[in-house]
Amino acid sequence: MEIPKLIMHSVQAKIGLTTTPASLKMEQPQADLEIKQPQADMEMSVTPGKLTIDQTQAWEELDRKHIFKRIEEASQKGRQDVMDGIARTAEEGAELMRIENGANPIASQAKRNAALHKIQLGENYAPSFSRVKVQYTPSQLEINVTPHKPVIQAEPHKPVVEYMPGDVKVDMLQYPDLKIEVEYPKE
Repeated sequence: MEIPKLIMHSVQAKIGLTTTPASLKMEQPQADLEIKQPQADMEMSVTPGKLTIDQTQAWEELDRKHIFKRIEEASQKGRQDVMDGIARTAEEGAELMRIENGANPIASQAKRNAALHKIQLGENYAPSFSRVKVQYTPSQLEINVTPHKPVIQAEPHKPVVEYMPGDVKVDMLQYPDLKIEVEYPKE
């Protein structure tokens, strides 16, 4: 026994796609911007430097003294000379009281008082630099700065967006087809 044959012929479908791409345009306008920077407040104060030079001792070594200093020294020397004179007179009186001891106090006192005493003159022509007193106080600078924050005004703009959607068109280029044939065996 023979079985009939089935013969199938098929044609597949063909689809055609036509696409239009989407388009997107975006623009961002710049913001309106205004910036102001106020100047800082600045205050400066200066304490001036001070230079003090005291050359009194150097001038005194050159014997160029102030009149008050000379008067004070003369009064001290006069006081000392008076005290020395009193001591010398008391000593000479004590010598005269002991005249009986056989000495010749009058002659020895006369000889002693007649002797020349060397007088030393103050001849100082160059005082040392250490006698000049120099004192310096440096100046001081004080600066106070008060900064101010900037004033910023900004007005943003919205972005400009243009969008066109895409499109897809579907076309049937070939329809499907199926043919079935039955073939019987020949007898």
